[in-house]
Amino acid sequence: MRSVLMKLAIAAIVSLASCANATGGTDPSSGIDYPTDPSQLILRLSYEGGFVPIDWTLTALPQFSLYGDGTLITGGAQVAIYPGPALPPVIRRSVSPEGVQAILEAAFAAGLGERDIETSETGQLLIADAPTAVFTLTAEGRTTTASVYALGELTERPDGMSDREFEVRTQLARFAERLTNLEGWLPAGSVGPEEPFEASSARIFVGRYRAQEDLEQEPVTWPIGDLKTFGEPTTTFPELRCGVVAGPDWGTLRRAAADANQLTPWVSAGARRQVLLRPLLPDESGC
Repeated sequence: MRSVLMKLAIAAIVSLASCANATGGTDPSSGIDYPTDPSQLILRLSYEGGFVPIDWTLTALPQFSLYGDGTLITGGAQVAIYPGPALPPVIRRSVSPEGVQAILEAAFAAGLGERDIETSETGQLLIADAPTAVFTLTAEGRTTTASVYALGELTERPDGMSDREFEVRTQLARFAERLTNLEGWLPAGSVGPEEPFEASSARIFVGRYRAQEDLEQEPVTWPIGDLKTFGEPTTTFPELRCGVVAGPDWGTLRRAAADANQLTPWVSAGARRQVLLRPLLPDESGC
């Protein structure tokens, strides 16, 4: 009888564990619950807007993207040359469940996760053309965002900004800074080594080629079809077309892009065109 009861108890424990793994990253009673699907975003920090070229707007990657299986994707070190490579370096690392928990706890401590935080809650600034930091967090069964204009620009509270607004801004700025140095505060061994992230698809923007004086570039042949009819016109930038390349075609294009930079003219059907490449992350799709 004791043996039967023991087997039933073990089966119940295994069943409960399976249910927990299917719905979240941990038992809510012992930690912060989060989705564990590899394509499900848990936490992202991106910077939007500001006085930057259109090319940067279209190709910039989020600064920090953490997924349900512990995959962390960040931008790699940029080469200090101009023009830069056609494909930006992208880094992949793994974060252990203990590390994910520590990051989520720090996010909640910084004020994320309970509700959306609008830019109006972080005070007005007399700073022009700065980007807006956007935090996106999915945990405890909900997704919330926080938007902060000119995050990290203030070291002291300016006149006209309330103590509460400055506190919200400061907490989020400190958290953003911590995300750039995970090894300095996460449990030892919870962050894996850096390795290149190879996307399975990419968003491609095509436009009229504009040569720059004194920066003549060697052309590269567009390897998959006709650029003139590639993709569809975009609504935000009518002069550009956008499409997604995936599978074997993306592998072919990625190899061709190894010989290209941001100013390279891509030749298709005898015409030169500008091509901007933006690798898609696991939660992204389309244009």
